[in-house]
Amino acid sequence: MENIREISHEEIQQLHKTIANNVKTIRKQKNISQLNLAYSIGHKTVSTIAKIEAGLENKHYNIEQLYKIANVLQVDIRDFFILSK
Repeated sequence: MENIREISHEEIQQLHKTIANNVKTIRKQKNISQLNLAYSIGHKTVSTIAKIEAGLENKHYNIEQLYKIANVLQVDIRDFFILSK
């Protein structure tokens, strides 16, 4: 399998950071608190959302969480993957 480029750990980390930043930005634009977002996607505490947004403990959203968050924020899930310029 030639012409397949390996994806670096740094690229994956940057992708997670981009997603977290986009979720945070959209969440704030919609005036939804971390706690309300957490409750809306079935979490009992704000801990996971807070850690992801702060980049702590190598926490990341999974696809199910992103799908639920997109629904709550009323955006297309693809909006979370857009690189800011």
